[in-house]
Amino acid sequence: MGQLFLEFLSNTGFALADYRHFIMILIGIIFIYLGIAKHYEPLLLVPIGFGILVGNIPVFKGLGLGIYEDNSVLHYLYMGVTSGVYPPLIFLGIGALTDFSTMLARPMLMLLGAAAQMGIFLTFLGALALGFAPNEAAAIGIIGGADGPTAIFLTAKLAPHLIGPIAVAAYSYMALVPVIQPPIMKLLTSRKERLIRMEEPREVSKREKIIFPILGFLLCCFLAPAALPLLGMLFFGNLLKECVVAERLAQAARTSVIDTVTILLGLTVGASTQADVFLTPQSVGIFILGATAFGIATASGVIFAKIMNLFLKAKINPLLGAAGVSAVPDSARVVQMVGQAEDPNNFLLMHAMAPNISGVIGSAIGAGILWSFVG
Repeated sequence: MGQLFLEFLSNTGFALADYRHFIMILIGIIFIYLGIAKHYEPLLLVPIGFGILVGNIPVFKGLGLGIYEDNSVLHYLYMGVTSGVYPPLIFLGIGALTDFSTMLARPMLMLLGAAAQMGIFLTFLGALALGFAPNEAAAIGIIGGADGPTAIFLTAKLAPHLIGPIAVAAYSYMALVPVIQPPIMKLLTSRKERLIRMEEPREVSKREKIIFPILGFLLCCFLAPAALPLLGMLFFGNLLKECVVAERLAQAARTSVIDTVTILLGLTVGASTQADVFLTPQSVGIFILGATAFGIATASGVIFAKIMNLFLKAKINPLLGAAGVSAVPDSARVVQMVGQAEDPNNFLLMHAMAPNISGVIGSAIGAGILWSFVG
């Protein structure tokens, strides 16, 4: 009996664990805490945080339990990440949730979404300079778009061995938008600029709203065909929303579909952070580059808005440039928060949604361009 008891003890997670597992479990608990207590993207951080706990329970290899074992349940669920299935479904839901009218009412603000993509390409060059392979550098650079599904999609195609650290980095920075962006925005703008009020946008007709997803899809995907899976689903979801006659499908896309996929995506991405795979110098480098990419993207949008003001009679609030990253709608909310800290009666949210939405489109196009070059 004593021998059996000793064998039982040797098979427990306590006996199999090393310090790395406990480090990752602590990180998972921090994610859960930030999601629940601080309300930092709880729909992302709670599933990812619990997934980190799931992925860092030590188990015997060969029992079919670990996410990297071929016949495990977690491995089958994780195939939605590695095959690139989950991100387009997320984009379908985003399209069905999003009103593009703010962007159509003032197309000029789309330039801010394009400018913010500088973070992607500058970080790509920086990662190359640090010795990452071109495919790895492209996957790391896309973190600058602050778009988790796009980062996962591109990494699954170009550098699947980096999905864990890149996905966690991308979603971490998306969740920390209210912490990371305001200092950069305040540093690059004066109080006078932050007080600028925007003109009321024109009213967009229903016909424009229906035509845009069709025309936008054709233009964007002819420009960057590799972005077809993401942008095709984004514009299709928006067409379902705007055409009215397919409201049941739009309702399913923006509720049950996106909610189910978010659960599976968050849990499996978190579980992919097994300590022996995740805790490496390379992962630390990816987190540092990801933070740099996100900071550059925010700064690029704000600086470009200031440059635009040199040529515009009706000035735009440069805070809107920070919404050019594709963390929808969090970056737009941060613009509203920073603007109202200076003037409680200045309402920038509606205007910020224009560069925010165009940032989603821009990051997907950026991913398509990188894939076509290094894929």
